[in-house]
Parts: sequence; C-alpha cells; structure tokens
Amino acid sequence: MSIYLARAVSPAALAQLRVTDDAGQPCVPFVDAEGGSPLRCCLRLSVAGERIALVSYAPLRRWAAEDGVAPGAYDEQGPVFVHAEECGGPGPSEAYPFERAGALRTVRRYDAEGRIAGGRLLELPEAPGEGFDEAFEEAFADPAVVLVHVRAVEYGCFHFEVRRP
Repeated sequence: MSIYLARAVSPAALAQLRVTDDAGQPCVPFVDAEGGSPLRCCLRLSVAGERIALVSYAPLRRWAAEDGVAPGAYDEQGPVFVHAEECGGPGPSEAYPFERAGALRTVRRYDAEGRIAGGRLLELPEAPGEGFDEAFEEAFADPAVVLVHVRAVEYGCFHFEVRRP
C-alpha cells in the first residue's frame, strides 16, 4: 500500500459547491442516466441513476486560502462531478482513484507559496498504482514541493490532490 493519500474535495468545499460553484454558478443536479462519471467527492465512478452535479472547482485557490497564501496566476478552475447530496466521502481503498492502464495524466507540483514547481506527463502503466507512486516519489523528492495535483489530459479536469506525507 502506498504512503501517498489521494484527497477528495473537502466536505466544507463540497457544501459550498453544492450551492454555488467556484465560477459563481448555481449547482444544477441531474440524474446520471449512464453512470461512469468520475466523482471528486468520493473518488469513484458514478453509478447509473445517481443524482450528481457538474460544478466548477478551483482546487489551488481553495488550498491557498486554507494555507494563507495567494495562488496568483496559477489559480485555475474547471469542471468536476460531485454527488448532488452529501455522500460520506471516499471509502477505504488501496488503489488510486480513476486509475486505468494507458490513461494520460498530468502530475503538477506546487510549492508552499502556491507556485508551480514542475510537473510531468504520466501514461499509466499496466500497474497504474506503481506509476502514480513513482510520479509522487519524484515530485516529493524536491523538498520545495508540498502539493501535487493529478489531472486528466483529455479534458484537463482535476482528479485528486496529494499532499506531502
């Protein structure tokens, strides 16, 4: 099992996003007819028939506010799926969320001031967890790195964050 913890969107942020998202838009829930949407509240794929919402989320802005720094020009927001109502968060898992061999991910590193401190493109190998572990080990080998964001290359969507262990 990895020493790196994939972090979901926090319950406090979710409570706010389920009213008004980070772009100032109201939350508009819908029934996911097909399922398969990557939920950032519980770090799993949705099941057909669940009530979810697509909201705009600014992960670095929220982290920076929590740590009392300004994200500056690196403040970006994008779409994420969440349950429309409280879901209890992620369950225990030994796997990283949304891992699929061959998927392309960006692993973006940030320092304590919220500035980008590097990054890399990662094609998940046959053992996706090992690919993530290697990328996180590489990122945190730099003592300036305090936070890593994992994003999907296809849509640029934020998937999850990992903080220095």
